[in-house]
Amino acid sequence: MAKSGTQRKDVEVGAEVEIVEKHNQRSGELTSGFVEKLLTKSSVHPHGIKVRLETGEVGRVKNILED
Repeated sequence: MAKSGTQRKDVEVGAEVEIVEKHNQRSGELTSGFVEKLLTKSSVHPHGIKVRLETGEVGRVKNILED
């Protein structure tokens, strides 16, 4: 079961996540990758914690993938 990415404590550098990028918010298209950096400073964000992936994409975490 994937966790949602609204709580900062659940999102860790190196975690595999699915994000929605700004230009994909209408379509809801998800991009998966590994977290390089957490960009949201607050502990909770209703639309998802904003992160940068190792590949450079920036977006809000929708799912945290677990093995």
